[in-house]
Amino acid sequence: MTETSLPLSQRAMMAQRPAPYLEGLNAAQRAAVEALDGPVLVLAGAGTGKTRVLTTRIAHLLNTGKARPHEVLAVTFTNKAAREMKNRISRLMGEAIEGMPWLGTFHSVAVKILRRHAELVGLNSSFTILDTDDQLRLMKQVIIARGIDEKKWPARQLASLIDHWKNRGWTPEQVSAAESTEFNRLGITLYKDYQNRLKNLNACDFGDLLLHCLTIFLQHPDVLGRYQQWFRYILVDEYQDTNVAQYLWLRLLAQGYRNICCVGDDDQSIYGWRGAEVGNILRFEKDFAADEDKGRAGPQVIRLEQNYRSTPHILAAASSVIAGNRERLGKTLWTDQAEGEKVRLIGHWDGEEEARWIGEEAEALSQGRRPQGVVGLNDQAILVRASHQMRAFEDRFLTIGLPYRVIGGPRFYERLEIRDAMAYFRLAITPSDDLAFERIVNTPKRGLGDKAQGLIRDIARGHEEPLLSGARRVVDGAMLGGKGGAALRKFVQDMDRWHDEVLSARPAIAEDMVIEPVVPDAAPHRDHNHIRLAERMLEDSGYISMWQNDKTPEAEGRLENLKELVKALEEFDSLQGFLEHVALIMDNEKDEASEKITIMTLHGAKGLEFPAVWLPGWEEGIFPSQRSLDETGNRGLEEERRLAYVGITRAEQLCTISFAANRRVFGQWQSQLPSRFIDEIAEEHVDVLTAPGLYGGGYGAAAPSYGKSSVETRASEANVYNSPGWRRLQTQSAKPATPPRKITPPAALNGEILPDFDPGARVFHQKFGYGTVVSADGDKLGVEFDKAGSKHVMSSYVVAADAASDVPF
Repeated sequence: MTETSLPLSQRAMMAQRPAPYLEGLNAAQRAAVEALDGPVLVLAGAGTGKTRVLTTRIAHLLNTGKARPHEVLAVTFTNKAAREMKNRISRLMGEAIEGMPWLGTFHSVAVKILRRHAELVGLNSSFTILDTDDQLRLMKQVIIARGIDEKKWPARQLASLIDHWKNRGWTPEQVSAAESTEFNRLGITLYKDYQNRLKNLNACDFGDLLLHCLTIFLQHPDVLGRYQQWFRYILVDEYQDTNVAQYLWLRLLAQGYRNICCVGDDDQSIYGWRGAEVGNILRFEKDFAADEDKGRAGPQVIRLEQNYRSTPHILAAASSVIAGNRERLGKTLWTDQAEGEKVRLIGHWDGEEEARWIGEEAEALSQGRRPQGVVGLNDQAILVRASHQMRAFEDRFLTIGLPYRVIGGPRFYERLEIRDAMAYFRLAITPSDDLAFERIVNTPKRGLGDKAQGLIRDIARGHEEPLLSGARRVVDGAMLGGKGGAALRKFVQDMDRWHDEVLSARPAIAEDMVIEPVVPDAAPHRDHNHIRLAERMLEDSGYISMWQNDKTPEAEGRLENLKELVKALEEFDSLQGFLEHVALIMDNEKDEASEKITIMTLHGAKGLEFPAVWLPGWEEGIFPSQRSLDETGNRGLEEERRLAYVGITRAEQLCTISFAANRRVFGQWQSQLPSRFIDEIAEEHVDVLTAPGLYGGGYGAAAPSYGKSSVETRASEANVYNSPGWRRLQTQSAKPATPPRKITPPAALNGEILPDFDPGARVFHQKFGYGTVVSADGDKLGVEFDKAGSKHVMSSYVVAADAASDVPF
């Protein structure tokens, strides 16, 4: 192979062209841009200018004549990133860049190659790429053709399995023997059937785009050689997120000139659950090792460590956490910015207190009522480990009128599974709710297609009745046979029974009473009939089973959200009260405020940055996720730690980490241990906001055991406050939380006589703050709170306002 396709004289002349785009680069960035030949790994830490280096490198290749535009292969993961890359290159070059057909996503580049050689894998060049719906429909056909019960072995589970195999670069013949038992021992057989049907349809799915290219390259060396010679320079963005198939595809293409530059950060590899393999970036030096016999130089590894985003304390805190990972290449972020704020750490009594405090602090920051100055809501983000954690913040922010946006998905009460569940509740309460009926009559599937539902509508319209009454007439008149008729009969009978139970329910206390137990395990008795009814509706209707049988990655999160919904019912004494609450807060959301605080998951926040970041729920079992630890052990723990690193490094100026001693996890109170990641943050970079002694005393319950790990030692004491995270709050010099909140058990639980409160008395409640008693019925009070509005609470959970100052903060 020649060194370049351009004549030597032309290349020499181009090499003398000015390169103004190199100005302003730091030493490491410039080294990464100018190291054009041979394999190069650019380890780009968070906020170190990764995109700038990548685009400047491409501009330098073109400007110096090292390659023509069509000889550069540059791949990334999203169309947005590809467009941004091309636009930046054009700006750097001072002109629009044409003729770069190989700059795009992995799939967009792969489909161009596949259309050129489709016949080599049994397709023709006009093949169709199936979307998810068509893919599932085809898999259902394959499952049914084999006589398998699709309800027990759903198509979504098969789709997830086959997608996993394709991400590994496995054709049906290459699936390992260890995985031959998957999908009731028929996984490989169904994979073959599915691939054969795709060929008969002249179609492929997204996983095939790379898999077919691998097959062509491996079985037809002449085709591979053509592309190896064509792509003189290869550049890869976010290399830590590549799966095995993408890795193999790149490695094959790079064996020609070996001019491959991979840009990524092993410390930000957080997508293992969708196939990303951090080992790809860790083995780069081995993959492209020097070979003296062939005259091949070894790879260069260039570390970008100067951060342009965060303050020194934030970077040091992130570095001290990620240092706990063994599987990493290692780097240390630094910045020449001013020292700034330390990472703030605060412990709360429970999750509701955490949401309340963050809401008030975020509002105070936005109004300039904190020493940090004005940090607008648009510049603040709450980053949670799991989407079900968002509900507490959404409810709190709607209560106090704090505008917010949810990124990466709908708001909690707008999620598909939540709207479905609430439709069941609505129809049980109001049988005439036709919108609710239409939403759930065939959810889950009951064999009631458009024709059957049209019959129900016609009957209901003819008798001027609600749809549920129409359905009852269809059932009574045996107008619908088969499985659909039987399923409709059960649906109508279930709805009638649930409606009777709603009517017969008699709340033990006034409507909309809110009781916030200070000591969860000793909370006063409440009638939770409406909660049990809601659980039965979701179970007996088959709705929970529908998501349990759905094996897509989203299904587990939907089930967690449904559990969180049931948890939300605990704050109300009837389904009606709950639905009214949701209707009111959803109506309030119509106000389109220009400034909104952002709520999103840590996974969704990668690549973003905010002046102020709130990181709640740093507790064992939540973060790190217990499910991740159970499923993948130490590998899962290291990915969780990388997620913590990503979360901290999203913050530019202010980073606040919080955790709670008690949390309702899917309706059950649990005593929580602070996350091990908190203990890994170097003390000199942490500011503790909780006043010393606030959480002292014997209020802690026995700590849970998390198996054989360092946590087992931390949990060996019965009191959760003996853990290192809580001891830090006890012993370090601390700034008082703003505003401070008392933590005290109700008097009744200490054997004291309950106080009497007459209308007009001023009281203080742990969650709702100060308020005025407007009514009293025994130990049940109606209180108009200054900030939280009207609430009904038990007298055991409030103290006289003038006594609030006697409670130690």
